[in-house]
Amino acid sequence: MDIVSSAKRNPSRWSVVVFVTLCFWLSASTVLDFVIIPSLMQAGMMSEPGFISAGYSMFGLFNHIELLCAGIILSGFLILKRNHLLPQEQEQWVMIFATFLLVIALTCNYFLTPQLSAFGIDLNWFETNTIMSVEMVQFHLSYWLLELMKFIIGGLLLVWSFQAWQPERTD
Repeated sequence: MDIVSSAKRNPSRWSVVVFVTLCFWLSASTVLDFVIIPSLMQAGMMSEPGFISAGYSMFGLFNHIELLCAGIILSGFLILKRNHLLPQEQEQWVMIFATFLLVIALTCNYFLTPQLSAFGIDLNWFETNTIMSVEMVQFHLSYWLLELMKFIIGGLLLVWSFQAWQPERTD
């Protein structure tokens, strides 16, 4: 609670919190999307019968971490805005983009992950269909579109949070 109570004394601390949280979130998303998932695909794990439940658990956990990160980022930018540490012309855009990051995390957590897991469950054990359905392909495309928007918006907010973080000068 020290960070919350000292927001008036040292508000630049929140820009550091936002910056570090954005760095963690974007780097974790990069590792998940471009290292872990392709490795699992290459190893053939996606065709294993238990992969759907394992994937749901993995993405479910990561989605909850994303929600936590989005909440911290939005809270941090609200404090920075309240203390007028953001340029006037950026304040509105920062709030819109930080809220949009939260919406992306909510969408992935409560809509995309359950739907993709539901499409992956094989209810007919006698049929050996290895082709993805059209609906599943559309959900994968929407997931990658949201990921792309998350990286673009997150990168922009990362730059703005770094600009808001200026060590106090003793001139």
